Amino acid sequence: MSDQLAALTTFTLTADIVIRPARYEDLPLLEWHGLFWHFRNVFRDTFLEYQQGHRLMIVAALNDFPVGRVFVQISTGNPVYADGFDRAYLYSLHVLPALQGNGIGTALINYAERELINRGYTWVTIAVAKDNPAARRLYERLGYVQYHEDSGIWSYIDPDGQGHTINEPCWVLKKRLGSG
Repeated sequence: MSDQLAALTTFTLTADIVIRPARYEDLPLLEWHGLFWHFRNVFRDTFLEYQQGHRLMIVAALNDFPVGRVFVQISTGNPVYADGFDRAYLYSLHVLPALQGNGIGTALINYAERELINRGYTWVTIAVAKDNPAARRLYERLGYVQYHEDSGIWSYIDPDGQGHTINEPCWVLKKRLGSG
């Protein structure tokens, strides 16, 4: 009887995921029902810079709900990451945990790379926390190679007005666009 019940409760779900530029109405949905509420201001500020042409915001949407995201910094004061001309920086790549391992992260990166190629960029960088070997394997599989180390210190203010400093030592990887 238990084998019969197990067979009845197991099924395959097929879903269409659309990779697209973020929209204003995506901002509250990017908080993933409170998981990332503390980044509300970061998402808003990133969207404003996206509207000004300094960043890209790309989402993977399932029924118009963002289940994945990657942001792209296309201009910065730090040429190690992005210079606004030749080199851009991918960051904040996240996929809902229940959907990880299904190619959504790869699709987000591929979309971002195509956008950068269309804009004339020849290099892309991405940082990965030193304690995240699975993400590093993904980036290396996609052709990224380590070239720099970073302290990974950055800060933000949450919606309650509290400041937070993040210390996430990371590796910085790069890829020549069109090379893999």
